[in-house]
Amino acid sequence: EVQVDELQRLLAGMEKEHRSLLLKMKEGEAELARLRSVEGDKLAQQDRSAQLEKEVAMLREKIHHLDDMLKSQQRKVRQMIEQLQNSKTVIQAKDAVIQELKEKVAYLEAENLEMHDRIEHLIEKQVSRGSHSSRARSKSEYVSRYEGSALTGPKPLPLIRVVET
Repeated sequence: EVQVDELQRLLAGMEKEHRSLLLKMKEGEAELARLRSVEGDKLAQQDRSAQLEKEVAMLREKIHHLDDMLKSQQRKVRQMIEQLQNSKTVIQAKDAVIQELKEKVAYLEAENLEMHDRIEHLIEKQVSRGSHSSRARSKSEYVSRYEGSALTGPKPLPLIRVVET
């Protein structure tokens, strides 16, 4: 954005210089026309006329050069704005993916806790044979219970046991 502002400031300066050069060129052309119409010393008129023609040609070239530079700077500004817009779009897409992954992590953590409780329940059931000290929690309880906490920060991950059958 700073570069865009700087380029716009430069563009404004070049436009101002362009206007002043156009004014000088018109003044020179007016004086050249006046000199051609005035009678007097032909030699002095021809010298002044040649000098003014050179000056007008030089000013025209400067104006042409400034026009080219102005167009180039405008292209650069447009490209920078387009790059900024593309970057914003990419960031928004990545933010959406991050949010989706956070939701998946919360859901998987809830599933993991539910499986952990079931395993503990089965182990207790096998050890105590009939003693029910814990109840199985539904998956929706875990999702609602841990959905917000998954976004707050790191916490210890529960033990996951993989059993092949």
